[in-house]
Amino acid sequence: MRRAPVAYSAIAIVIATGAVACGGSDSGDSGGSGSTAAKKTVTVTLTSKGCSPDTANIESGPVTFKIVNKDAGAVTEAELMSGDTILGEKENITPGLSGTFSLNVRPGKYQLYCPGGSGPEKVDFTVTQASGATATRSAAVTTALATANTGYATYVRQQVSELVTNTAAFVTAVKSGDLDQAAKLYGPPRLNYERIEPVAESFGDLDPAIDARIDDAPDEAHWSGFHRLEKAIFADRSLAGTGPIADQLGTDVGKLNTLVAKATFQPAQIANGATELLNEVGKSKITGEEERYAKLDLLDIQGNVDGADKAFTLLEPALKTLDPKLATTVRTRFTAMYKALEPYKKGDGYVSYDTVTQDQRRGLSQAVDALAEPLSQVAGTVVA
Repeated sequence: MRRAPVAYSAIAIVIATGAVACGGSDSGDSGGSGSTAAKKTVTVTLTSKGCSPDTANIESGPVTFKIVNKDAGAVTEAELMSGDTILGEKENITPGLSGTFSLNVRPGKYQLYCPGGSGPEKVDFTVTQASGATATRSAAVTTALATANTGYATYVRQQVSELVTNTAAFVTAVKSGDLDQAAKLYGPPRLNYERIEPVAESFGDLDPAIDARIDDAPDEAHWSGFHRLEKAIFADRSLAGTGPIADQLGTDVGKLNTLVAKATFQPAQIANGATELLNEVGKSKITGEEERYAKLDLLDIQGNVDGADKAFTLLEPALKTLDPKLATTVRTRFTAMYKALEPYKKGDGYVSYDTVTQDQRRGLSQAVDALAEPLSQVAGTVVA
């Protein structure tokens, strides 16, 4: 789960707004038409007040947002939003760092959102209809990217469907008061959720309701979701009074299932989401913060890596044509990442994370960083 005042996602979910081009037959589509405008770059400087883009008006088509932070300690992320939906974001850009995300944007009114500053958190951003010639991609690449769009939507729906089933079994165990069974059934839905985490984060307050840690809640009385039940099972060793929390978790997961049924994606968003999954590993999984009571952080890491790997695998056929060297590098790094996890496997799962030494955690972190760097270049390559 991302840690911010509002929980959205680097994978933009396009339900009704049509704000971001997705695979299909519209003339502005990224996957179906084979035509793209020349790629543009918008530089967004993070300041103590909030966002300062070098332009607030661009033409539609592929664009890369470069987020730069020179000395803004309180403002460390930038998001492009359409209404309440985030279309792309870059988090954890602390002073001295920069980062990018890429999208294919359609004409419309948007906002850049940079929370935490002393000034307005949102800046209006306008996209007008592009004019002039367009560049054409090969039919094979266009088809491959369209296939990735639909393939990723199918994968997300499959994972959330399994999440519903596994959560229902977990909820039943919690409500029965069976601590051992609840502990046994806690892991499977966590794996499903971690695989599609950025998608879940796109739906406003739904992700905090499902996946918030105690740090993210005002107090324990207003804390819900998996981690609230994790604490009851693995730390408190008591399920007294957790029935309503379990019921609400089941309801919230059901809402997620309904929402993803309508979701569509574009190639750059899929790639952005893969990068965010790796960022999640580095931010909260490697440190042991995520599953602090159950010690299942290695399972969460696998879930994030699995989700990123699936996203990349779907984009890989097109990337092999667009940038074969990058495709080979990323695939090699994924292989190394899975190899780094291998020593910690135990039965159908992993060893308890509190048995993993700091040196071993650093080794895992190095494998994550080695993968995340080339993976972050994929979105800018496939944006169309």
